[in-house]
This record gives sequence, C-alpha cells and structure tokens, in this order.
Amino acid sequence: MSVELTTREDCAVLTLNRPEALNALSVAVLRQIGETIDAVANSKARALIITGAGNKAFCAGADIKEFRHQAMMECKARTELGQATFAKLDSLPIASIAVINGYAFGGGLELALACTFRLALPHAKVGQPEIKLGTIPGYGGTQRLPRLIGEARALELILTGRTVDAAEAERIGLVNRIVDGDAVDAGLAFAREFTCYSLPVLAFARGAVQRALDLPIHAGLQVEADLSTLSFQTKDADEGAAAFVEKRKARFVDA
Repeated sequence: MSVELTTREDCAVLTLNRPEALNALSVAVLRQIGETIDAVANSKARALIITGAGNKAFCAGADIKEFRHQAMMECKARTELGQATFAKLDSLPIASIAVINGYAFGGGLELALACTFRLALPHAKVGQPEIKLGTIPGYGGTQRLPRLIGEARALELILTGRTVDAAEAERIGLVNRIVDGDAVDAGLAFAREFTCYSLPVLAFARGAVQRALDLPIHAGLQVEADLSTLSFQTKDADEGAAAFVEKRKARFVDA
C-alpha cells in the first residue's frame, strides 16, 4: 500500500509510502488517503499525524507523469478528488498534524495546509511551484495559503513558485514550529500538548476558530457563544472546574 495507517500511543499515523517517487500523489494515492482519513474518523485516535516515508520528502506533489496527458474532464475530476480528499481533514473530529520531513511541494504542501497544524524538520523545503509547469494549485492551495499567511505572501509564493525553507516557513506562519529528530516522535510530542484535554471541547474550540474565517465578526461571536455554552454543559466542564478548585489534575472522560 502507498498509504500506511498505524497507531502510536493514542494517535493515528498516516504515512505516505512511495519514497521511490518522493511520496507523490497519484489518483490511487489520493483515494487511499481519503479511505484512511475515513477510517481514522471512526477510530479512537485522539489526533492524526501525517508524514512521508524516508527523510527526503513529505510529499513532492501530484504525480506529473500520470496527469500529463489527461483530457480536460479527467483533469477536473482529479482536481475535485484532491480537494474533496483534503477537505475530509476539515471535518475530521480530531486535530491533524502534518510533519514535513523534506520536500512538500504542490499537492504535498496543499495536504499539509489542510491539516490543523504543520511542523517542519530543519531540512524541510516547501512551495507551490505549479506556475513553473504552466498551471496553478488545484488541491486548495489558492484558498488555504492566503488564509494562513495572508494574501500578499500567498500571491508571492504562488506567482513566483519559489521554494521556502523551514526557517522562513516558521517566520511567516506557514508552519507552527521547527522540530528535530524522528518525524513521528515529534508529532506525538506536539499532540500530547492537547490530546490530554476533552475531545468534544477540543472539537468545539476548533470549530469556532474555523468558522471565524468564513463569517463576519458578529456572526462569528454568535457561533462562539453557542459553542461555549455547549462546552459548559459537558461533564468535562464540571470536572475541569472541580479539579481547579481542588488543585488537582483534571480527569476528562470525553463527555
């Protein structure tokens, strides 16, 4: 299989396993990613870590050899498949973490952009080089990149197709932080910072922030009020308050 799903601690780990092709995204791989995300959604995992096999590439992007001679409708179908596959991460009930261990170009960067968080190893290189091939990003890059780093920086990266190293990616907010060592271990360490909290409440918080990008402030505040009210109705909210008063660590039960 070109996509492997394993479990480490309380996290699911999705590994793109085509190192001989720099973990490129063929149509078959996109379908496997979608099926794997569906499986994770129905699992007991508290976070999803995504990385690439080997230390050279997270994912070098779409498989150019495969789509080079595609007809227009085949191209459109592939693009919509890529968008729909990565959009599954938006509706995943748990947070996802892309650990970029090498190249993340084109569709590879778009996969990382669809994740909740992005970590980069020091040797990571990222970019949207589609303009150099006479095309534009098609798996969400033109939409998620400006939401993450702003319109001006996104346009610069998309229109020039230039490569960004890990240090610059962190500086402009494209990745959350630079990490060292094994990619999965780094992802697990990052996940431990939030997986100890209530899963439904984490989902409320994530949902409120996601809606902030799509709504005017007055509507977003109403969403926040609704979700905050719901969070206070959980058993975990009672437990959190009790633990605070009793000066002990909270024991959340995800309810």
